Amino acid sequence: MILAGDIGGTNTRLAFFENGQKIVERKYPSRESPNLESIVQQFLQTEKKTVSRACFGIAGAVRNGRCKATNLPWILDETALSRMFHIPVRLLNDLVANAYGLKMLKKEEFHSLQSGDPEAQGNQALISAGTGLGEACLFWDGKTHHPFACEGGHVDFAPRDEEEIDLFQYLRKQFDHVSYERIVSGPGLHAIFRFLVETGRYPFSDEAKSEMKKRDPAIVVSDWGGKGKDPACRAALDRFISLYGAEAGNVALQFMSLGGLYIGGGIAPHILEQLKKGPFLSSFLSKGRFRDLLKTIPIWVILNDDTALIGAAAYAEGL
Repeated sequence: MILAGDIGGTNTRLAFFENGQKIVERKYPSRESPNLESIVQQFLQTEKKTVSRACFGIAGAVRNGRCKATNLPWILDETALSRMFHIPVRLLNDLVANAYGLKMLKKEEFHSLQSGDPEAQGNQALISAGTGLGEACLFWDGKTHHPFACEGGHVDFAPRDEEEIDLFQYLRKQFDHVSYERIVSGPGLHAIFRFLVETGRYPFSDEAKSEMKKRDPAIVVSDWGGKGKDPACRAALDRFISLYGAEAGNVALQFMSLGGLYIGGGIAPHILEQLKKGPFLSSFLSKGRFRDLLKTIPIWVILNDDTALIGAAAYAEGL
């Protein structure tokens, strides 16, 4: 029995896997617990199963078996976790866990945004917007892919037009460093909306204001923008999708991911129709002299929300 975890800034998901199959899963609000250990203890006490090893995908940089979570006040140490639970424990960057999970998915668990070269080979890349912005590469050795982590979501945001320059200045007043994660993420979508409203570009409708008191504002912007229910939400979603495509193009070039680009995270499947019809692809391709190269790169949206869990479990199989 393997214990696998997908630990994000919003939720921590834990699951048992046996013979490659998920047996049971539970989801916990991450910020309601002081650390991962307390959540794991609660899960094990509830399910009462004997575990042989564990692997957790965590949103953050893993160095020497330790990780300070990017969007949580948690520090994780695989040696301490192994001692506490008396089993081998490994920590993976969450995007690396996703990358390991890709091999386990079926064809129907992907949606193609760009077919690219049907015989494409080479490095692959993964970009994933959720609570934060994760990125990873799958290095191609000529026979197989080897995932490795990066923290590319925290590189400097590069405005492309006058409105994005204003957006940068708006965010610069709030943060010492304006990264792509500050914009291409759930909180980033809400930040774009606030920028458009607070700078007078669009009114903040009473209906949207009321709805944002009931639900996560980023989800409201996404839902209402996709349905065209509010002009500010629609404009924010369009700008978000354009920026998502631009950074996806950056990732594809940086990793030379001629073998394909995967789009993960919880946001992409939710706005799939807008990704298909909106400015994602035009922004992805808008890289000057490298436009023709980017046209050859297949792009897939990952539809299976369990990919990181599956990848963590697959990695744990080898412990």
